[in-house]
Amino acid sequence: MTKHMNKIEKLIVELCPLGVERKELQEVFDIKNGYTPSKKNSDYWMNGTIPWFRMEDIRKNGRILNDSIQHVTPQAVKDGYLFPANSIIISTTATIGEHALITVDSLANQRFTFLSKKVNRSVEIEMKFMFYYGYVLGEWCRNNTNTASFASVDMKKFKNFAIPIPPLVIQEEIVKILDTFTELEAELEAELEARKKQYEYYRNELLRFNERGGVERKELEEVFDIKNGYTPSKKNSDYWMNGTIPWFRMEDIRKNGRILNDSIQHVTPQAVKDGYLFPANSIIISTTATIGEHALITVDSLANQRFTFLSKKVNRSVEIEMKFMFYYGYVLGEWCRNNTNTASFASVDMKKFKKFKIPIPPITEQRRVVSILDKFDALVSDLSTGLPAELVARRKQYEHYRDKLLKFNEYTC
Repeated sequence: MTKHMNKIEKLIVELCPLGVERKELQEVFDIKNGYTPSKKNSDYWMNGTIPWFRMEDIRKNGRILNDSIQHVTPQAVKDGYLFPANSIIISTTATIGEHALITVDSLANQRFTFLSKKVNRSVEIEMKFMFYYGYVLGEWCRNNTNTASFASVDMKKFKNFAIPIPPLVIQEEIVKILDTFTELEAELEAELEARKKQYEYYRNELLRFNERGGVERKELEEVFDIKNGYTPSKKNSDYWMNGTIPWFRMEDIRKNGRILNDSIQHVTPQAVKDGYLFPANSIIISTTATIGEHALITVDSLANQRFTFLSKKVNRSVEIEMKFMFYYGYVLGEWCRNNTNTASFASVDMKKFKKFKIPIPPITEQRRVVSILDKFDALVSDLSTGLPAELVARRKQYEHYRDKLLKFNEYTC
């Protein structure tokens, strides 16, 4: 990497010793907003073939996109004008600063602003270079937001934002370096994904007791106290202000994983019904809305109404290792997704849920299974070891060099 950096530095000294010229976005790009064709008109959507991009496309498929999840018809296109291939989209309302390079003629929704290279403009700009510079522009957008009614970028300032335009050979060299980093990261991600599939396969095999025979099974309600979470009134500040009691939501699982010792939000003792907290080492599993997600909670806590708590019954002779039940939660979660009522809103059939039978192998076997799965789980999840740690380190290295490569001294002559 030092060799590549030295090459860039030499090119800058040779080709722009006085610094790099900058130009306002509006000098280089046609800047136009995306839009959403009326959902009420099926002629705009049915059998559509024209890509129509949303934030979901970036979240699911990355930042270089050649197709979208949803499509529109030619009738939906205003004045027959599509945003041209090799445009940048950047979100300037709502979730601000996310960007992508779109490699096809397309549309996008109103969250996005398109940057399309001006035709017959003498400025030489490599759009892949502009894609990488989009990380800088995205950060600027997040720091220049109006929040009077809803979050949006100050578009007057946005159009006047000055971007560096180094000579094309330098742009291309920077793209080569950053592409190499991106490819290495993609290889690690692919390897990690393969390892995760291997882990899921062995987890499923180890937990398939019903096919081996000889293992006792018991209904959930025989082994666990089963109770719903709840949300204390948001109108009562006494329930929330300076709260210290963990109150779990789906966001906790998404941000912090499936074994949790604290939550993002907390409540006060006044918010606790009858003074009862769900005991440490309970399982929570979502039985409404986003169904089947689960976690092991290692502290006394509450959770919102999406979750059902499974807390080990006191004075019950059944020997159950809760970490074993945590892993079996993947099986239970899948069962939940397949046993859902959708009459008014998605929810698990709780009568069946309570009767669901789980395997209770001998405690030594439970601990053996936990020991094996802990090792697999660490390989694919532990940010301090193995592939996840290597991926985090590679991303930090990439971000360091990306930031360094995209900082230019301004032209001073």
